[in-house]
Amino acid sequence: MSEIVEVFSPFSDDDGTKSTFRAWLKQIGDPVKKDEPIAELETDKVTLEIHAPCDGTLIETFWNVDEAVEKNALIAKISIGAASKAKPIKKTPPKPKTTTIKNTDLLNNKDRIYSPAVRKLLAENAVDPTQLSGTGKDARITKNDVLTHLQLPLKPIQVTKPTNSDMPSMMHKHSNMRKAIATHMSHSVSIAPHVTAVFEADLSAITAHRKANKQKYADQAINLSFTAYFVAATVAALSAVPKVNSRWHDDALEVFSCLNIGIGTALSDEGLIVPVIQNAQDLNLMGIAKELQALTQKARNNSLKPSNMKNGTFTISNHGTSGSLLATPIIINQPQSAILGIGKMQKRPIVVDVNGTDALVIKPMCYISLTIDHRVLDGQQTNMFLSHFVEYIENWSD
Repeated sequence: MSEIVEVFSPFSDDDGTKSTFRAWLKQIGDPVKKDEPIAELETDKVTLEIHAPCDGTLIETFWNVDEAVEKNALIAKISIGAASKAKPIKKTPPKPKTTTIKNTDLLNNKDRIYSPAVRKLLAENAVDPTQLSGTGKDARITKNDVLTHLQLPLKPIQVTKPTNSDMPSMMHKHSNMRKAIATHMSHSVSIAPHVTAVFEADLSAITAHRKANKQKYADQAINLSFTAYFVAATVAALSAVPKVNSRWHDDALEVFSCLNIGIGTALSDEGLIVPVIQNAQDLNLMGIAKELQALTQKARNNSLKPSNMKNGTFTISNHGTSGSLLATPIIINQPQSAILGIGKMQKRPIVVDVNGTDALVIKPMCYISLTIDHRVLDGQQTNMFLSHFVEYIENWSD
């Protein structure tokens, strides 16, 4: 006798996450090992692998590529024990588009597994997969690996005397992530009146502390980043002004006791995800730095789980890492009430009081902004939050 194990979508009704079926990594009749990836789902935030919960044989599948997957949906069935007769897929896959490529033998290399999404990108762009280094599980090539490779500079297209009517152009189909981001951002702007306040912060204290302690953290395999200090300062400011850590309802304001702080993380030019440091109020600087490092690595390896991105109550956009001094307004991550922006650190001459005399000194400065939902917060709470944040950063101490 054999036992049948059902594999379900990892998303539940509480997640509020929409997913699309992206690829089967195993076919009906294939043997599978426990924790081996058998399929991929794509959300607005991440491509997620579905892993086999046990050793066995894949006997039934339920979804086709590009179908919207329901929450708590049955994905597949695996037989444990005696071999079972595999059942045909219950839905007829859509007819694939015909694509002509020269390196078909490379894409069919049995020693390397490519999802349909990866195969499509490789074929459409004539990319040799043997020239890529995979960042997925077991060094598998992911969609992000191909997109990153395609950003390498190419020889410019030679066009003879172009006019407005014959200028060369390319159409790029929107990814599910980009479409979901567009919907989310448009919704946020349409329901929340955005107002931004800007303060300036002197980063001398945290710069000195980081220089003195970076090696001690490195000895424990922890990267002490400036973002860790910004998260710690956010915890202090949210504790002082709790209403910033809230959600608007038509009949009441829900103020959260837990500080689940999301960190906006760019995925090259593909989109943006927001991994969340859960219960940041319970962590010291080292705990924040450790958790931040783990989430960043997962984001880069495309291995974030839904649990890593849920229940956020406040978001930080550290846009200065890509060079901008100020960004406004930063769109609020609904249903949150505010979002913090951190600009690029820049050494600037600042007027300070030295024994009653004005003097110019060079200090590492950056602009700190808070964009609020004006239904929830006013200028008083906004400026109070920023004042506490800046004070915490400028007077940093262990």
